[in-house]
Amino acid sequence: MNNPWISAKKQLKQVAKIIDLDKSILKRLSKPDRVFCFPLLIKLDNGQTKKFLGFRSQHNNSKGPYKGGIRFHPQVSKNEVMALSMWMTWKCALVDIPFGGGKGGIRVNPKKLSKIELERLSKKYIEYLFPYIGENKDVPAPDVGVNPQVISWMLDEALKHGLTKAVLTGKPLELGGSLGRTKATGQGGFFVLDELGKKINLKEKTIIVQGFGNVGYWFAKIAFENGYKIIGISDSQGGILNPEGLNPDEVLKHKNQTGSVKNFPLSKNIEADKILLQPTEILVPAALEGVINKKNALDIKAKIIIEMANGPVTPKAEKILEKNNIIIPDVLANSGGVTVSYFEWYQNKNQEEWTEQKVEEKLKEKIVQAFNHVWETSKKRNINLRMAAYVLAVSQVVNSINKN
Repeated sequence: MNNPWISAKKQLKQVAKIIDLDKSILKRLSKPDRVFCFPLLIKLDNGQTKKFLGFRSQHNNSKGPYKGGIRFHPQVSKNEVMALSMWMTWKCALVDIPFGGGKGGIRVNPKKLSKIELERLSKKYIEYLFPYIGENKDVPAPDVGVNPQVISWMLDEALKHGLTKAVLTGKPLELGGSLGRTKATGQGGFFVLDELGKKINLKEKTIIVQGFGNVGYWFAKIAFENGYKIIGISDSQGGILNPEGLNPDEVLKHKNQTGSVKNFPLSKNIEADKILLQPTEILVPAALEGVINKKNALDIKAKIIIEMANGPVTPKAEKILEKNNIIIPDVLANSGGVTVSYFEWYQNKNQEEWTEQKVEEKLKEKIVQAFNHVWETSKKRNINLRMAAYVLAVSQVVNSINKN
């Protein structure tokens, strides 16, 4: 199993060499400020008590409060949340929003709990963490396996402990959520693809999306509506291919009815992990980390990889791919979510309510600016796009550390 924490530290070391980073700052950035691992005991519907493991990693807050999602997934681990919290630090710095990096989660399969059990677990998580979070301390958000309903339960608990609604983002609209938040990550990714298209000649506008949760769906939908051809889609159960193109809305309807994208009419079924290896111009890994690794990197046929998941391409795979491929790194590609989370936090703190159009325009402005900075830095320093993104982000964080 790939260890995302080792990948994250390796990337930081590479950047440190490029920017000649001070050793004491490198040491500080090479580990989170704090990591919490804690047991959560809840009563199940059958009267028994069950223990789950909760995590929160607070990597660095020199630019502002820690910021990052909470995931509910059976594989959540300390190494995973530490890596994701470090990546969040870089992501926030890259799009120039006043946050540091955090990440959390619970090791659980949410599908195996009843609604009441899930509510108890969600509230328990906040009951433990409330002294360490807050609108100016640490601002969690939804991630894999967590939806606005879970966030509303968490908010309910947070308010009981005297925290404000700005402590959590990704809230339902009626509880102070922001318009445009649901599609923000996918939309930001599309803005990046669109800008890339202005820099290079896209031969075919064919896309395969691996992972069809919120992020994969919105990316596919917006790309489809803008004239791209979605020829493959997968979820955890399996994948489908159709060279004539797929309509993401129709696929989502089928998935909601049947529990998977598999057996979608007029498409060919394929194993979930094989979808990554199919011929396409653009490949969009939008599920979990480490799916493109040294074992399958040589078999990747896509020319462009847009990392909508966090850390889907391992450093060893990147070495193999970077000669012939353009990889848009996660810290840039999927930063739309945290950018609109920032807008939500800002609206809450300032008692403002923005229109969806305003959110979209401001998101596009931030993402396009970040993309162009990364592209120029890559050309100027003759480094790949990931290293260019890291150079910009780490330098920003270092400036903040030096100012404090």
